[in-house]
Amino acid sequence: MNAFSPLLINASIPLPLILYNLTMTRIELVFIPTPTIGNLVPVVEFAKLITKHDPRFSATVLIITVPHRPLITTYFNSLSSSSTNLRFLHLPTVDPPAPDQYQTIVGFLSLLIQKHKHHVKHALIELIKTESPSDSDSVQLGAIFIDMFTTAAIDVAAELNLPSYLFFASPATFLGFTLHLSQIETELTESKTELFPFPCFKNSLPRSVFPRLLFIEKNGSSWLSHHAKRYRETKGIIVNTLEELEPYALQSLYNDSKLPRVYPIGPVLDVDGSARWDPNPVQYKHIMEWLDMQTKSSVVFLCFGSMGSMNVGQVAQIAFGLERAEFKFLWALREPPKAQLEDPKDYTNYSDVLPDGFLDRTAEIGLVCGWVPQARVLAHEAIGGFVSHCGWNSILESLWYEVPIATWPIYAEQHMNAFEMVKELGLAVEIRLDYRDGEDLVKGEEVERCVRYLMNGCDEIRSKVKEMGEKCKRSLMKNGSSYVNLVSLIEELIT
Repeated sequence: MNAFSPLLINASIPLPLILYNLTMTRIELVFIPTPTIGNLVPVVEFAKLITKHDPRFSATVLIITVPHRPLITTYFNSLSSSSTNLRFLHLPTVDPPAPDQYQTIVGFLSLLIQKHKHHVKHALIELIKTESPSDSDSVQLGAIFIDMFTTAAIDVAAELNLPSYLFFASPATFLGFTLHLSQIETELTESKTELFPFPCFKNSLPRSVFPRLLFIEKNGSSWLSHHAKRYRETKGIIVNTLEELEPYALQSLYNDSKLPRVYPIGPVLDVDGSARWDPNPVQYKHIMEWLDMQTKSSVVFLCFGSMGSMNVGQVAQIAFGLERAEFKFLWALREPPKAQLEDPKDYTNYSDVLPDGFLDRTAEIGLVCGWVPQARVLAHEAIGGFVSHCGWNSILESLWYEVPIATWPIYAEQHMNAFEMVKELGLAVEIRLDYRDGEDLVKGEEVERCVRYLMNGCDEIRSKVKEMGEKCKRSLMKNGSSYVNLVSLIEELIT
């Protein structure tokens, strides 16, 4: 339990009534997420979580448009009329950063968001103007919520005398890593040190699991360090985790006297996943009908995220391993993007990338598909194991549905997430912790061995995952750790 989390004023009084007695003012909150699916979905779910606690909270999500991201458009179209307390405001487009100004997607997004600062300010000023009081009610713009890459909006909030809060959609370990990164930048680039101690990890962190952008871009750590320094300027930090999952990492954050108050309020999940906005509903229907025909916990699910894909050589090795393992499988296989800022797409013909005859030989035991509604698939009783890229949203979903993971990280902070799950928490089976597509190759024999162990051998891990899944659910219930932290945050927003 967070030592700084106050208890409920009176657990027997419904929260709306408590808030009603505290204030008659309706409070508008503004959320400014990074325009990627992995950042957008948890921010929107967090906004929905707050507004559902009391109807006088309303939320506006400012949408930054990025080209070549059709999934984002599809996602927002599905939400446009889902809640009267939640609205979406599209900011005007800007000229994207010039290619010579960045080398990674983080650099591109950070520069793009900086170019939107004047649009963010204009949108907030217009919101302040329109939120005029009536006879029976008054409306006040209460706070701005940024995420890990939209820290440029802190300046706008300060100009308008509005408090800013950080919503951090990744784990507490990665938050601690970014906050500490500036202290090892010289050692990282000028020495051959392989193991680095971080306050948020019990074990020293291998260089091989650091985000790749630290080594791709000149001064690659500069963007992460830049954003991390700005986190300290906020009034509070909300982390999509729970006390029971990351107690060590969270305690290291509580011990940082220069850090604003930390609120672990997770897991914040979209339990329907992309099912309601799936870009291929016919395929979704086929997947669920196929799963309905399988026995309980008999299927291994392979999925590598909205931005995850693999080269042809690695695809062939996975196919070889799955065929040899002889377990039922559902494999979300996607084509690598043709440009840096594009997302992967579904293959038009899987035979072009899979080994000759693979689809025919495995027709009775497996299904190869494109984009999948991951949360709904994990919720299906037929799923017994999850070979995952270890994005934090995916990890939380797997714990929520009590499905053990085999780690296969690909990009972003996923390698550190995999390290935490395997080495720190003992909640996952290791395939690889340091995989780099194009530089590494997991042989088919390894895939076979790990799938067999995941599906029929990791009893202790499976038991721990089930226990953690129960803790995740309890944390959100009345008087649960995340519930109490959320209530404490709401009380601060109101006062």
